[in-house]
Amino acid sequence: MKYIEVEQKYRLLGPPDDLRATLAGRGGKPGEPSRQVDTYYNSPHRDFLAGEVVSEWLRIREGDDGASVNFKLFHPVEAPVKTHCDEYESAVEDAEAVRRILAALGFTRLTVVDKVREEWTADGIAVAFDTVAGLGDFVEFEFKGEAGGVAEATARIEEFIADLGVRLGDRIHLGYPHMTLGLR
Repeated sequence: MKYIEVEQKYRLLGPPDDLRATLAGRGGKPGEPSRQVDTYYNSPHRDFLAGEVVSEWLRIREGDDGASVNFKLFHPVEAPVKTHCDEYESAVEDAEAVRRILAALGFTRLTVVDKVREEWTADGIAVAFDTVAGLGDFVEFEFKGEAGGVAEATARIEEFIADLGVRLGDRIHLGYPHMTLGLR
């Protein structure tokens, strides 16, 4: 499902050790923790914050493994609870040059999300443990395989989570930039 992201996010109730152990027991493999600093921008030709519900983001990510530029358009666009997003991301060689390009075109910085992410993979699902500065600890489950559509990918994530048998906190239907800006 290239260019489509299907994920679910939960607030962690406590240390993620039980969930890590369960993932390891299912053959899950951890990646190295990495810091990611995401700078989000607003567009001069279409205000991303103008609608009742924010449904699109443009960001530059700088991390331990390089930099990228990313645009997401969440669906359903006007619904407060999203099911998936169109996602277009590409590595960039020079993040500062991209920042300067955006500034020259009139884009303005909205917020910065600074997090440490530890990503595991198991059964075609990426499980990301995020510690987000100022927001706390979260876990995201993202479908990474092939599926017949969003409904099938969502069902596979939900089945994966149910099979874990681990208690999670509340499901979060907002992205980290929504939370840093106090948006819905």
